[in-house]
Amino acid sequence: MTDVEGHDGILVIRGAGTTRTWNGIRYKTGMSGQNVGARKLSMNVATIPPGGVAYAHIHVDFEVMLYILEGRVRHEYGPDLKVSVENEAGDFIFIEPGVPHEVCNISETEPVVAVVARSDASEWEHIAEYPSRRRPSRQKKRAELGRVDSNHQLPD
Repeated sequence: MTDVEGHDGILVIRGAGTTRTWNGIRYKTGMSGQNVGARKLSMNVATIPPGGVAYAHIHVDFEVMLYILEGRVRHEYGPDLKVSVENEAGDFIFIEPGVPHEVCNISETEPVVAVVARSDASEWEHIAEYPSRRRPSRQKKRAELGRVDSNHQLPD
């Protein structure tokens, strides 16, 4: 775990490394209720690899704001993911609670890097999958991985 410095109401994480991969996205250690005691916010830096997809999901009862540092991304959103918007470095994005969305890195050669802020201190709870034509089926994923853990669960 990355060290948190500070006291008297100011906390700092220096040079955080990648600590979690979720849904096709790599995350640098950020700040959340878990490591700094935040009650209403969390923030980190997310990287979507070239050609990568963060499969469709919904943020349950929390807002998200993003600032794109590098790359170009397409959000497909709404019922059946039929609406889309493209964003690039320098753009801010706001996602209301409950909006289904899927995030696609438009480039096959460059990553997308974004600062992600959430109105939920837990970071990883309160996210629900949403149907996606791109998401591999569990059986296909098992076949590609060739294994399951001792509880017969797919690895993350």
